[in-house]
Amino acid sequence: MSERKTKIEVSAGGIVYKRSEKGILIAFILDPYDKWTFAKGHVEPGEKSETAAVREVEEETGLKNLEVIEYLGKIDFWFKDRFQNIGANVHKFVYYYLLEAPRDAKYKLQKEEKIKDLKWVAIEEAENFSSYKDTVLVLKKAVQILKKNF
Repeated sequence: MSERKTKIEVSAGGIVYKRSEKGILIAFILDPYDKWTFAKGHVEPGEKSETAAVREVEEETGLKNLEVIEYLGKIDFWFKDRFQNIGANVHKFVYYYLLEAPRDAKYKLQKEEKIKDLKWVAIEEAENFSSYKDTVLVLKKAVQILKKNF
């Protein structure tokens, strides 16, 4: 009888917005799988998830001077690790934060992570723009917070 390996991963990411003449815009990245989503990455040992979220978003998008506005929640999902631990089932937890970028924010995508594009999407279109269904709850919470406060 073979024992199936299970691995736990913890990541953090951010739903980034900025204010513009057109209203509130939310940043989506185009990932290596051609899906629109949000920047995220691994939490380093001893690092707070909030710190990791800002670091990872800055690394992947090149956006600077991000301000943490609010914790949005945690999502989790399962997948098979095809790269590091062949055949292992991975239970991944991702902590998301609402991050504000400066009005004049410029992005510079991280090529090593194979991030293909970044698009600023109007808040009214954001919920229909996300490619991954598991991020919809944190995205809805972000949109509610933004609509309530602006």
